[in-house]
Amino acid sequence: MNRRDLLKLAAGGAALAGAWGCSTVGAARSEGPATRAAPSGPGAASAPRPLPLPKTGPLPVALVVGKDADVLDFCGPLEVFAGAVTAEGTPLFAPYLVAASLGPVAVGGGMRVLPDHTFESAPQPKVIVIPAMDLEAATPAMIGWIRTASAATDVTMSVCNGAFVLARTGLLSGRSATAHHAGFFRFAGEFPDVHLRRGARFVEDGNLASAGGISSGIDLALRVVERYVGRELAASVADGMEYQGQGWLDPDSNGAYARLPAFTEEHPLCPVCLMDGDRAITSTFRGKRYSFCAPSEKAFFDQHTEVFERFLEEDQRAGGR
Repeated sequence: MNRRDLLKLAAGGAALAGAWGCSTVGAARSEGPATRAAPSGPGAASAPRPLPLPKTGPLPVALVVGKDADVLDFCGPLEVFAGAVTAEGTPLFAPYLVAASLGPVAVGGGMRVLPDHTFESAPQPKVIVIPAMDLEAATPAMIGWIRTASAATDVTMSVCNGAFVLARTGLLSGRSATAHHAGFFRFAGEFPDVHLRRGARFVEDGNLASAGGISSGIDLALRVVERYVGRELAASVADGMEYQGQGWLDPDSNGAYARLPAFTEEHPLCPVCLMDGDRAITSTFRGKRYSFCAPSEKAFFDQHTEVFERFLEEDQRAGGR
């Protein structure tokens, strides 16, 4: 799925391991890449709040899929949860796909996936993963199931602009969240009661969590694994995937997206979605002309100039543009 399609979708513990009789995960090594120190300094992550593992049996993880769901949004976390196993090879998690029906779902890139359960038959999950998708697929049945099932989850997590789906449940009202950086403007305009955190790799608020764009879902999934079984075991999962990203160790590591880019006449960008702007579609704000990629984006900007003003003021206080 390309970025334009993605934005269109937005517009519409050792002791715990011992209970499983394990001291490591998968083919982990006790040294080398699996040994990772937490970042230090002002942006360092606080210690994650532990989550309890059952004494026996894997934890069910529901991956919600709908039309045009971004593949890495759910397959990245799927790889993480499926890769977390005991030294004896016993899975720690039991991922399953859930959708409106058991028929094939056309997700990003033309891939088709077969759900394991419908919203009516799905077992109660302990973790829910919500990817970006065509928002027409976020039917009342999907929204209702996420809202109801989340009452008994340890973590309900959105990835990328899956935050729009999670926000539609009402569960994020009054809470903090993030999304893909190119969806910040629209998210802030549509859900003013949600505290949007720009520049966060992921945000945790109670049993709700949200990741930034696409690959950030891998980091949030590793963070969830860490909360269940500890950093060393989570690092071994990352090592088994040959995943070198460090974002799961620092939720504030998306600083590159914390501020607005430069808007210039030479290279006009749409302030709503940050794609190339069309000089024929413009609005003037604070004496400066801005170009938009489509009339619909201009209309949304004109209706929500307070979002852009807030972003500019936040950036100015932070020393940005």
